[in-house]
Order: sequence, then structure tokens, then C-alpha cells
Amino acid sequence: MMNSVVEVAALRVVRGGRPVIDGLDLVIGAGVTGLLGPSGCGKSTLLRSIVGVQRVAGGTVTVLGEPAGSGPLRDRVGYQTQSSSVYDDLSVLENLRFFARVLGLPPSAAHDALLAVDLARHGDDVAGRLSGGQRSRVGLAVALLGTPALLVLDEPTVGLDPVLRRDLWALFHRIAEQGTAVLVSSHVMDEAERCDTLLLMREGRIIAHGPPADIKAAQGVADIESAFLALVEEGRR
Repeated sequence: MMNSVVEVAALRVVRGGRPVIDGLDLVIGAGVTGLLGPSGCGKSTLLRSIVGVQRVAGGTVTVLGEPAGSGPLRDRVGYQTQSSSVYDDLSVLENLRFFARVLGLPPSAAHDALLAVDLARHGDDVAGRLSGGQRSRVGLAVALLGTPALLVLDEPTVGLDPVLRRDLWALFHRIAEQGTAVLVSSHVMDEAERCDTLLLMREGRIIAHGPPADIKAAQGVADIESAFLALVEEGRR
């Protein structure tokens, strides 16, 4: 059995009087794990529960052996939300130094994060003038401060062109090779093939979990989108 980084048991999240996630069980290990599913299926809610910023109605979420959101995880889990996590009027390096101070990290942590996302030449650039891809990298650098054991990324490639998306996924794998477990969400099915392990989500449920090749083989199809559709049809029967 794989060494677990995240363990979710009987998770229940209610919003607006209805369950968004109801009784979800899940184990996530090392490497790059992709959480894929259509917008509104509960991906962000699940990620927020794992990070510990989501109010849950029941169940447990354990991260690196600790309750999600607990004090010992403060500098062990990095989190990048869909919205910008940087200040537009500060330079890239000033942003990183600010967040490093918030986390109680030395100034050198800002430089290390800058190098990790290949933005060393842009440290003095004002964040508000960066391209979309560069801003995504700055947000990723903030999440990487302190070299977390788990990196949680909520749709970090949305709105980027194919070349930038490819480069970011290559970066995710380099980070994973250095020992950080990466959990990244997306609603773009063609990004599924870039994951070591894949979680397919629909309507608050995980409908498939495993390597992309295994999920396709189990459904007898050639691509993940076809596998997803087959699983949906199977669930309706």
C-alpha cells in the first residue's frame, strides 16, 4: 500500500443547506496527483478541506499524520488558490519576502522560491505588470515557501496557453521529484495524461482513482474524456 500523504474519511461538506460532498473516502500518496472534473463538481471544496480552511459537517481529513489545518502543518502545506495571491504594487521579490516574514521564514526562503519557479530574472519586476503565466509562477512560488511536504494547487493553469500549461506541468513534476507531494486540480481533461495519479470527480464524488493508463484500460477507451463519459453513463445505469 502506498504511503499516504492525505487521508479523507467520510467527509461531508454542506453549503446552502445541501451536501456538496457527502461521505467521501480518499487516500492520496506521493507524486503528482490530478483532481479533474467539471466546474462546480466540488474540487475546490475538497482542496479547501484538505488545506483546512473549509468548514466541514462531518468526517475527518488527515494530512501528513495531522488533522487538516492544524498548527504543525502551517509550514508543511503550500496552497495556491484560483484567485491571485500576490500584491500587484509590489515586486515579485517583495511579495515573496512579505509572505516569508508572515510564515516566520528567513529572507533566503524568498530567493529559493524564486529560483524554484524559474523567475530569478524577474525578481525586481512589479507583479501587476507580469504576464498571466508569470503571475501563476509567482503564486506557485508563494505556495512553495518553506519547501512544503504537500503542495495544493487549485486550477493553476486556467486561462494559460498550451505552452505555458506544458511548462507549469513540467515544473510540478520537478517539484514532486524533489520530494513534495503535488495535488493539482483542473477542469481540462487533456491535462489528465500529465498526472502520475488521477482523481476523476463528479457531483461531489470520486468516480475513478488511479494512474491514467489504468483508468482508460478499465473502460476500454483511448482517452480520459471518454473514460469519464463512460463512468458517468455507468453510474446512471
